[in-house]
Amino acid sequence: MDAFLTLCRAIHPLTPALEAALRRLAQPETVPAHTQLLVPGSVAQRLYFLETGLVRSYYLREGREVTSWFMPAENFVVSILSFFSRQPSHEYLQALESCRLWSLRYEQVQTLYQQFPEFNFIGRVLTERYYVLSEQRALDLRMLPAAERYARLLRDFPDLLQRVPLHMLASHLGLTPETLSRLRARRS
Repeated sequence: MDAFLTLCRAIHPLTPALEAALRRLAQPETVPAHTQLLVPGSVAQRLYFLETGLVRSYYLREGREVTSWFMPAENFVVSILSFFSRQPSHEYLQALESCRLWSLRYEQVQTLYQQFPEFNFIGRVLTERYYVLSEQRALDLRMLPAAERYARLLRDFPDLLQRVPLHMLASHLGLTPETLSRLRARRS
């Protein structure tokens, strides 16, 4: 819970009342590796703060998994589209490692937004950050050559190579596993 509150405080100071509400409402969860936090067709009911572990988002295209993103510890994890639009998800959220999470239900988030202007501000800033990451990834896939996408992944998430199977990294980068293997060999 402390890392969750620290992240919020880094965006905006928390009033004692908001901190107390977050401590009261946030539910702790521990899930084993490979747990599905969300599956297509269901509406995202929870916003998660990932205290420890690693989560990925992926979808199926022609029966193959395509990884949209990886989220390491001390970040929020959510299917933005499903959570805020209240529509069924098109993506999976999967714990790649054993994870310690804190979660808030959709209704709780909305109530916190209404009762605490600073939480509304925190939510807006986090949503902006999430959107910027999403846009950057989309631009990278459209504009950057494979070697540059791989270099950016190494720069932004250097430990993913040891934590994530090659085929997931390749799908995230829009590459075949063979192409990613060649890029890795060139950098060694």
